[in-house]
Amino acid sequence: MASTADPETFTLFSNASGCDTLYAHRAYAKVLMPLFYCVVFLVGLSGNCLALYVIRPNLKKMNSTTLYSLNLVISDILFTLSLPVRIIYYGMGFHWPLGEAVCKISGLLFYINTYAGVNFMTCLSIDRFIAVVLPLRFAKLRKVSHVRYICLGVWLLVLGQTLPLLSMNMTNVEADGYVTCMEYPNFEKVDHIATVLIGAVFLGYVIPVCTILVCYSILCYKLHFTAKSNHLTEKSGRSRKAIGVIVCVSLVFVVCYSPYHIDLLQYMIRKLALTPSCAELTSFQISLHITVCLMNLNSCLDPFIYFFACKGYKGTLLKLLKLHASVSFSSAGRTSPEGSNGNKIQLNSSTLCSATERLTPGDRRSVKYA
Repeated sequence: MASTADPETFTLFSNASGCDTLYAHRAYAKVLMPLFYCVVFLVGLSGNCLALYVIRPNLKKMNSTTLYSLNLVISDILFTLSLPVRIIYYGMGFHWPLGEAVCKISGLLFYINTYAGVNFMTCLSIDRFIAVVLPLRFAKLRKVSHVRYICLGVWLLVLGQTLPLLSMNMTNVEADGYVTCMEYPNFEKVDHIATVLIGAVFLGYVIPVCTILVCYSILCYKLHFTAKSNHLTEKSGRSRKAIGVIVCVSLVFVVCYSPYHIDLLQYMIRKLALTPSCAELTSFQISLHITVCLMNLNSCLDPFIYFFACKGYKGTLLKLLKLHASVSFSSAGRTSPEGSNGNKIQLNSSTLCSATERLTPGDRRSVKYA
């Protein structure tokens, strides 16, 4: 497919060592990647919109968990809304016909909402840690008035991390006429790119993942210890369920985000020591496409965590499905929907992703997760 764009519109970067095999996997990618991102888009958008629908009634009685959850869901929704143009790009075989400005906007939205999600998941882990382990010493950090400023700070931090993308040329006219957008080889000639990306990995991944794992590990120990010291709590199995939710959230985060950041980190460290060959750059480029897909799967998996962890989310979804089934059955039987199911959908008033476990009969702190 030849590009119809004027080459003078774009800034050309020559690929490292004149490498011409970076997109040799185009034939497979133009089929598999759009299919994958279509699934992520549909499941992620519908699942997170439902989560927003469940959270909405709780905005009147806002707490720290509700506020962090709201921002996390919004970041997931905005991320999925940035996917259609990427689906078009991959479907055209890594060809971007929309120009440099739209490429920059697309890339900015993509990274802002990806790392906003990472940071809000980190905030939620700290919030849960404080609520259960240090409820008195740092209680002021969980006040809604303070959490609003923390959320604003997170968005500003992520914006500050990603705004430098606007100063870089993100498109490149390849030798075969294709115009690529937001691909790593387009940044090969940026000064100190390896050092910049190593710093970004530590700030955007290493620090958050260590924080999440430490907070949730201590939280799991606290729940397990409390259950062992209270026979009724242990018998009910509520602590086991809460620990299962924590392990699930941590596992999804690690599995989705680790491959991409480890891949990026190891290549940049090697790049500081020597100049990679064409074969190495090609392997890295292909691995990036795979690991980015896995990282983006997180926004699609979050709704499944909500389903198993949150009574409000699960109940609302089941009622919606039941109502839909009732309406379909009634229409098929030519009866009114009211005749088969007159129940109205009632939203569970519990906060999104809140577990109903109580640590002890005398301890009234409710443990909530997201």
